[in-house]
Amino acid sequence: MVLCAGPTGSGKTTTLYATLSEVNNPTLNVMTIEDRLNTSSLPSTRSRRMIKLASPCTGLKSILRQDPDVILVGEIRDVETARVAVQSALTGHFVVSSLHATDAVSALHRFLDMGIESFLIASSVLAVVGQRLVRRICPACKTRYTRRSRRCVLRRQRRTAEGRVLPRHGLQLLQ
Repeated sequence: MVLCAGPTGSGKTTTLYATLSEVNNPTLNVMTIEDRLNTSSLPSTRSRRMIKLASPCTGLKSILRQDPDVILVGEIRDVETARVAVQSALTGHFVVSSLHATDAVSALHRFLDMGIESFLIASSVLAVVGQRLVRRICPACKTRYTRRSRRCVLRRQRRTAEGRVLPRHGLQLLQ
């Protein structure tokens, strides 16, 4: 199992589709189950929209009956889906999925919070990708920055000029 973790809108699903496009070949049975519209040429099952599945877990169980080699689960949101995805990975299926977590370590803790045993996580998870978007400045708003010639020194200050004690880790910027 390969998990892609990150905040909402960080491009997790795009990364998963890029992974599938690298793995996809005519000899593999690749199946996806997700809530969003499918824009690729891979076979897909949209849960709760197209076939009125009770949950993504139900769809994942029905996909497993078709003996896929690679499974993309759009997002692991609940305990049942997590359990079935882990069991699928343990039985030899290559499972890729996204998970809402702030970073890669938080994704593993999220699995533990869902009640997945640590030995199952260690046996089934091959990699966790922590992903975030890079912030870019609007081309109309950006300005050129020039560094000043003066050096800035950061020193610890215990007392102010008036004799007042600063907080324990008080820092003052001196030029």
